[in-house]
Amino acid sequence: MATSADSGQLHKDRPFDPYGAHRDDPYSFLADVGDEEPVFYAPLLGAWCVTRREDMVAVLRDDRSFSARDHNPRPAVALPEDVSRMFRTWRGADAVAVGSLDPPEHARVREVLNAGFTPARVRAFEPTIRAIATDLAERVAAQTEFDFISAFAVPYALEAICRRLGVPEEYFERCRTWSEQRIELMMSQRNADPDRLREYARGLMDFGAFARSLVQERLAAPQDDLISELLHEGKAGRTLTADEVSVQVPTLIFAGHMTCAEALGTLLYQQLRSPGGWAEVVDGTIDTRDLVEEGLRFDSPLAGMYRTATRDVVVGDVHLAAGSRLLLLYGAAGRDSRAHACPAAFSPDSRSATHLAFGHGIHFCLGAGFARAELEIAVQAIAARMPGLTLAPGLPPHHRPVFPLRALTELRVRQQ
Repeated sequence: MATSADSGQLHKDRPFDPYGAHRDDPYSFLADVGDEEPVFYAPLLGAWCVTRREDMVAVLRDDRSFSARDHNPRPAVALPEDVSRMFRTWRGADAVAVGSLDPPEHARVREVLNAGFTPARVRAFEPTIRAIATDLAERVAAQTEFDFISAFAVPYALEAICRRLGVPEEYFERCRTWSEQRIELMMSQRNADPDRLREYARGLMDFGAFARSLVQERLAAPQDDLISELLHEGKAGRTLTADEVSVQVPTLIFAGHMTCAEALGTLLYQQLRSPGGWAEVVDGTIDTRDLVEEGLRFDSPLAGMYRTATRDVVVGDVHLAAGSRLLLLYGAAGRDSRAHACPAAFSPDSRSATHLAFGHGIHFCLGAGFARAELEIAVQAIAARMPGLTLAPGLPPHHRPVFPLRALTELRVRQQ
């Protein structure tokens, strides 16, 4: 049993298992538990799970009481010592990505990164995104049946963020592999072959070395890309050092393509299985932007993010001691009945898709505008070139055991 600090209250441990029993549908469990206990302890995750939107927003606004330093999931199994060492240092000694920074360091780095994703910067890059989407959609449309995730969603999102950063095309596939290796290490839930873990860790070491090498090239010879902008064209003359940019590059690649691909797969799947099907997108009955926002609300590509209490706090009605680890379940916020009239219904025409898919507060996703543009442009390209898209016959798709990411293993579709 887990007890809350100071209050004397006793809270039941809840068997929340997003890697197993609740992998495909965590929302039914969270809705049932959340009604009775909106902040509960999950032993499998070693964290207090927060399910109400208002409680999450309160935590995300209070960066003095809650630290983002340890916001990523931890491996559930002990890694070999050499693997653990490489996993800690692959970015560089004491290197910290922006998502793990707390004030005041966070504000300085974030300000420069934000300048690379302003509305004007996103609009200027949209023709490139559209060209990527159009070319890929035309190639995929030649197939009668295919896996949408591997054939379109992942390569599309990966190419978009890599081209924005300035990653050479010959490295696109390696960036995908390195990102997958990071997932395997960070979200490992069972013992694995030590040699395989070492292979993953060495891959991450290569990822870090690649980022540092690319940054040094752009430092010496700037090009028309985000890495060069961060080094040479920061807001009001502010820039980041080569080491600081090198730390951010893998995160921008990882987060920039994984979550976008996941969101695209989810919204396509939900719309294809809806009564009106894909035809409602093709004929304009459903607005592209509404579909994107509802997809983000209905099943957030990032199911949650961790925070650590820096002092004794109260979240909801639960008193937590300093050092307590919290999991803010962004996906559950999108299904919060206090914020949505029909939270379990996929309704892209409702125009009420408020969500926390991009987080909130000082760590609100800096690439949110870029991601929204990617998703809308992809939907438009798919609708234009594959108007007869339907789900392929067979069992419904399943999710990968990579929580807190919400990633479909595959999505088989066909064209009529």
